[in-house]
Amino acid sequence: MPETSELRVGLTATFPCSYLENKEEQLIMLIEPELNAQQYYPALMAIGFRRSGDQVYRPQCPECNGCESLRIKCNDFVLSKSQKRLLNKNKKFTTEISSTPQENYFSLYQRYIDQIHKDGVMYPAKLEQFDSFIACSWGKPIFLEIYDNDKLIAVSVTDQLKTTNSSAWSAFYCFYDPDYTANSLGKFAVLQQLHLAKQQHIDFLYLGYYIHNCQKMNYKNQFNPHQRFINQQWEQFD
Repeated sequence: MPETSELRVGLTATFPCSYLENKEEQLIMLIEPELNAQQYYPALMAIGFRRSGDQVYRPQCPECNGCESLRIKCNDFVLSKSQKRLLNKNKKFTTEISSTPQENYFSLYQRYIDQIHKDGVMYPAKLEQFDSFIACSWGKPIFLEIYDNDKLIAVSVTDQLKTTNSSAWSAFYCFYDPDYTANSLGKFAVLQQLHLAKQQHIDFLYLGYYIHNCQKMNYKNQFNPHQRFINQQWEQFD
């Protein structure tokens, strides 16, 4: 990790937490990410940072440390019985990788947000917001597309992180067709990412933040073994 003096960061004001009721959220943000994020993002991810659009941030909440960055060492991952059943259930689906976003992504994203996340900050879905959220001027995400025959049913936006010593993917965001809710496409997309990452000799898959008291986020601890960034160090969970 480079010396902190090489990077400029700032602290946001507090605002209502998006995940936990009656909690205040505060972020530490990388200043001018367009100048330095491409170089430093892999190292920042390794100490709990993440991106949203071009912005790079980490929770720095005054009275809460509930957000724990979670990652999986791809070669060590072991499928659980329920994950094997999910793969079997969805075995007719196919997965492709695209290096550029497609025009039909937004209509899928819009249905996902407007039907499943009406209580979220991104509702109602808008094209301008989608573009600014997904795109990254300093990085080159890939897009894992899941199909039911010729029908696009899910997209998992995946950031690529490479250094001279290691490589990683970051599961940035997944959106899917609400008609396929019973197929657990969010979890299925993670399993596809792990499978493809292992094929491509990727060391780690980052899944964002695990939040124990947030039902929408705590599914991530079902992928084992995994590591969580707690008290400035990675701890192993089996």
